[in-house]
Amino acid sequence: MNRRHLLQLAGLAPLGATTAHAAYSPLPSTGKARFTPTLNAYSFLEQLNANIADPTKGIDLFGVCDFCVKHDIEAVDLTGYFFPGYPKAPSDDYIARIKRYTHDRGITISGTGVKNDFATADKAVRAEGVALTKLWIEVAARLGAPVVRVFAGPQQKNAKDWQGAAGGASRDEVEKWMAEALRECTEHGEKFGVIIAVQNHGDFLSTGPEHISLLKRVDHAWCGALVDTGKYFTADPYADIAMLVPHAVNWQIKETLGSSLKTPPTDFKKLTKIIHDGGYRGFVPIETLSMGRKDYDPAAEVVKVLTAMRAAIAELK
Repeated sequence: MNRRHLLQLAGLAPLGATTAHAAYSPLPSTGKARFTPTLNAYSFLEQLNANIADPTKGIDLFGVCDFCVKHDIEAVDLTGYFFPGYPKAPSDDYIARIKRYTHDRGITISGTGVKNDFATADKAVRAEGVALTKLWIEVAARLGAPVVRVFAGPQQKNAKDWQGAAGGASRDEVEKWMAEALRECTEHGEKFGVIIAVQNHGDFLSTGPEHISLLKRVDHAWCGALVDTGKYFTADPYADIAMLVPHAVNWQIKETLGSSLKTPPTDFKKLTKIIHDGGYRGFVPIETLSMGRKDYDPAAEVVKVLTAMRAAIAELK
């Protein structure tokens, strides 16, 4: 169920009509919490990249879908980077094949994502990010995916942090840049029935209040939060996660609270209770990371988190 449908059910948007840039607000409550742990393909980053370099190695997106079948995972977030030819749009033939492949296996394509940079002072780079996001909004619509994940902060390799990318601009000015770019993307997304999900990535957005501040500045009903549970760098990340549950349109469930082996492991019982108490309904994709582990096995790590999440959810019922 996408954000527009939620607004319609709540009586905030007429059925069969657009929201016409409705002012931003948290998602309305539409019933008891109901959420299912699923998969973000990025968990298989190394294997997917290996396959792109050499099709005889690693795993491709079809293999990721087979993993979902094996472990009874209902949905998969297919990150854009791993489609053939990215950042260009995949061919019609490829989209048709992946849609049929997932349908035949009872898997929902829950979203996709791009690499963009809206923190940079370089207007041309921001414009490139907008154009890229718009392109993948249209790809998402063709895939039947309701969400495109975007970043807020810098993706440039030579930028250590958002302050460096912004060239000394104030936080307020940078947030304004971001909001303008995100609003343009979101208006395009609304036309195609695709929600823009802004991820906290530990750069410009590293706290709950920062995340909400940007969403409010975008001020559009088709822009919400992708809640990355491993990227709120505060004394109590669970408080930030709880703050964002009413704004969430997608998730990345991480193994640790700081996306690092040096940070505390995620308490999945506590996390699922927070998501439940916030009334969230939908998929909560798992994204595991190598975090420097030479023996990292994404299949094994995803199953560990999946098992823990399923057990924690079962205890809530």
